[in-house]
Amino acid sequence: MPSDVTRIAFHFDILCPWAYQTSKWIRDVRARTGLEIDWRFFSLEEINREEGKKHPWERPWSYGWGMLRVAALLRRTSMDDCDRFYEAAGRALHEEGRKPHDPSVARAILAEIDLDPDLVDAAIADETTHDEVRADHEAIVARGGFGVPTLVFDDDGPTVYGPVVAPAPTGDDVLALWELVCAYHRIPHLYELKTPKTAADLEHIGRVFTPYLTARDWETREKPAP
Repeated sequence: MPSDVTRIAFHFDILCPWAYQTSKWIRDVRARTGLEIDWRFFSLEEINREEGKKHPWERPWSYGWGMLRVAALLRRTSMDDCDRFYEAAGRALHEEGRKPHDPSVARAILAEIDLDPDLVDAAIADETTHDEVRADHEAIVARGGFGVPTLVFDDDGPTVYGPVVAPAPTGDDVLALWELVCAYHRIPHLYELKTPKTAADLEHIGRVFTPYLTARDWETREKPAP
């Protein structure tokens, strides 16, 4: 088991079904190894924004960006509360087919995890939550980030996009994948290792992502990865 990696930053967007599955796995890694996780933000809306369209911080509430503003407000006082909100909102969207990007549903989710539902309105009213989400997003983009999940090792160490897996591994596969990821990040100038998707793979992914596909209220747009 890798013993030299004790801390990572995990960049996420609650909207992303891939990041959600990876977040489930990394929490399991944490439970087994004591790994520390800093939850940091990334905006799919901003990275895939079409020229001429508003930036998400120019809107009072914008799907994933709005939820990240709530997470930012929580993170100011408790990384654990940020973690719990991401877990609950992600589960709502990606497993239960609910709509946490609706402020009323986000309020209900906060209540379900024993947090104040009014924090949604507080996050909307606090313009500086835009700044915190934007700072995390721009910091990882400056390091070459283009999507999520993205991991940064040991605060300012190597950056890895992925792992991209669905569903999240369980059992012995949890640490097996962790060993792979840790080994991957140690190899200089290793940029990509990818499994081509067959028709059967795409069907499998569609089944795993059915709740998300049912609940989303937006048209997915994705710019080509560099």
